[in-house]
Amino acid sequence: MTLAFDTCLAACSAAVVEDGRVLARRADPMLRGHQERLAPLVAEVMAEAALGFDRLDRVGVTVGPGSFTGLRVGLAFAKGLGAALSIPVVGVGLLEALAEPLAAEAPGTVFAVLDAKRGQVYLQAFAGGAALMAPDALEIGVALARLAELAGHGPATLVGSGAALLAQVLPGARLIAADHADPAAVARLAAVRPPVPPRPLYLRAPDARLPGGKVLGA
Repeated sequence: MTLAFDTCLAACSAAVVEDGRVLARRADPMLRGHQERLAPLVAEVMAEAALGFDRLDRVGVTVGPGSFTGLRVGLAFAKGLGAALSIPVVGVGLLEALAEPLAAEAPGTVFAVLDAKRGQVYLQAFAGGAALMAPDALEIGVALARLAELAGHGPATLVGSGAALLAQVLPGARLIAADHADPAAVARLAAVRPPVPPRPLYLRAPDARLPGGKVLGA
């Protein structure tokens, strides 16, 4: 029984999954306010699933890439909940969570792409559910070359907020716009991997700076 949530992008979402079956799932679109919304949302999802927290076996949480503040909110809440319940907390990359629902039905290569702004994208490629590359922050020109290299002449799917930015190099590709991960996908991935303590995935330095010029979270 796995509870998972995602606060990295433009939504606060949570789901409960048992042996791959979704018992409850909710997603509230938002760019800010994840910290205030996450605990009530999790309580609502658990109530919808008619479960007490003592029924949980583990907690899954997205670790990035994404909003620095958002991913820290999710990680802190997940670690606190895991400690309170004495159950493992498992981190899941946001790009792999975006690609997970497509692993069984999308032919060829699946590219999870997020618009990282400043002329960059966050990119990870998959085939048959297996990663073909580590998640990376790339200039758009470099990402276009990587897509052409990995997709070859086979079918391809681009999923995520940056999909349209790279579509030009794969004119026949299927495009799926998504501004957050399915929390059920996060739960399914978290349920089957070793319970290694999660760590945030930073692919580039955060934009925010503290007084005096110190970079927040560097």
